Amino acid sequence: MPKPELPPWSQELIGLYESNAANQFILHGNVADRFVMPLRAGHRIGNLTEFLVDVLLQSFDVALSYDLGNGIRILKGGKTLGEWPSYQERQPFSKRPREALEILTHYIRYCANLRQASGQTIRVALVLKSCHLIVPNLGNAVNNDVNAMALLLREWATETALAEHPLASFLLTENLNDLHALVVHHPQTAHIKIPLPDGENLRSYFELSAGKFPTALQSFAADLGQPAGQMTGATLSAVASLLKQQEYAKSPIQPTDLAAFKKSLVEKECMGLIEFVEPERTLDDFHGQEPVKKWVRQDIALWQKGDHRAMPMGYLICGPVGTGKTYLVECLAGEAAVPVVKLKNFRDKWVGSTESNLEKIFRLLQALGRCVVFIDEADQAMGKRSGQSGDSGGVSGRVYSMMATEMSRSSNRGKILWILASSRPDLIEVDLKRPGRVDVKIPLFPAHTPEAAYALIRILCKKYGLRLAKKIPQDILNDLPKWVTPGAAESLAIKVYRLVKTNDLTPDAALAELLADYQSPVPQKIMDFQIQLAVDEASDLSFVPKKFLS
Repeated sequence: MPKPELPPWSQELIGLYESNAANQFILHGNVADRFVMPLRAGHRIGNLTEFLVDVLLQSFDVALSYDLGNGIRILKGGKTLGEWPSYQERQPFSKRPREALEILTHYIRYCANLRQASGQTIRVALVLKSCHLIVPNLGNAVNNDVNAMALLLREWATETALAEHPLASFLLTENLNDLHALVVHHPQTAHIKIPLPDGENLRSYFELSAGKFPTALQSFAADLGQPAGQMTGATLSAVASLLKQQEYAKSPIQPTDLAAFKKSLVEKECMGLIEFVEPERTLDDFHGQEPVKKWVRQDIALWQKGDHRAMPMGYLICGPVGTGKTYLVECLAGEAAVPVVKLKNFRDKWVGSTESNLEKIFRLLQALGRCVVFIDEADQAMGKRSGQSGDSGGVSGRVYSMMATEMSRSSNRGKILWILASSRPDLIEVDLKRPGRVDVKIPLFPAHTPEAAYALIRILCKKYGLRLAKKIPQDILNDLPKWVTPGAAESLAIKVYRLVKTNDLTPDAALAELLADYQSPVPQKIMDFQIQLAVDEASDLSFVPKKFLS
């Protein structure tokens, strides 16, 4: 197996194989992508199977693949395979999974026996593509055929005669959670994670492709590192598709287009599991909460300087409904000038699908570079340590475990900033809120003085082209509610606008009329309860106005 210029995952695989530590490998992650293949005759682009056969398995005599669509295919060594005494009688090879795996097993056992009997060595490699469709994760369901095939795959790695024979088997799947537990949790099977391409991979691809897409890449002729650096997180296949479209349309990609193209490609690859929130605001747009803004700006300054030792791993933003938790996240991301990835509904009703969705999301986050990961309604999304009532198959516990592991990964410090938002932080598992996962807990509160409440309403009315008096009119002062959240103020501003347009009132008169019969959208008992929760969670009492400490 050649070693120069190989990606780290393939060098790990080579080390495991040549040291006899493993001869069966589950290749998971970015397995459906294209790869830059370093060959003696020069680099070229190929899929993962081609990479295995043409780069890693050059010294092997026979390479066979199997998938449900194509059945058994000869990738290399057809003449040698044809010398197998049972070859003719088994033609054509069955496409049925169990029969096909039995044929492959018989062949490698024949090769192992031949070596023991005559000393003739036939080095064999087997590649099972989309292996999760052959031996899927069935949860608690029982399927004897699938279980039998899973046990057969384990034997490829454990049977003494096969383990001593120069055999390598590769099981390809995007997500480990999609694969049968007997295969995944086999101690003699190595897991090799194939990451999304980094900037260096993308640069190599652009250099190889520049001649094919002269128009699409003409703006970067002098520096292909620029699009490579900004497109991290996208697969080579997605980038290739983009280049083909732009070349066909004779439309050069401009530097200003890169962020939008990346957003589109990544969201498409993740099939709706995440979305990018475009930060169009900064902390200057966030009203009040000056101690919070000061603290966050200090963290951002450390981040931008590359000083990660004091950077938090994550924030918890808590406070009553309508206090602007999502808005603060958008302002923070705009201030830091980094993309915001919002996790959408990754939970699924199918066995293993929720965990597979999280695998895919985490794989993307590792490739993106610096970003903010925003999880809204974290009390519902983050899972529970123990199973919940109605929790099918312990999904909530596995979600919790995966989230806790990823959030505490020390290599993410200064790279991924986790932000959880919730009006019920008491329902988030304590372990998820500990330092090392969430280092800073930021409470948000409603406006709690008449002046602050009126100023907030006045700012939001201005957004709708309405100008309220600078000083609070007495009739408005008397009717201002005890607490006013940004959400409630926004609702009031819309109603003021409606009255101004439909009843021909001045903004001040419209607001006075509304406040006379106003009822808060959140009952007072709930508001008081959620305020106290936010006070109790605060990681620094300077974040809490004195009004709420009494």
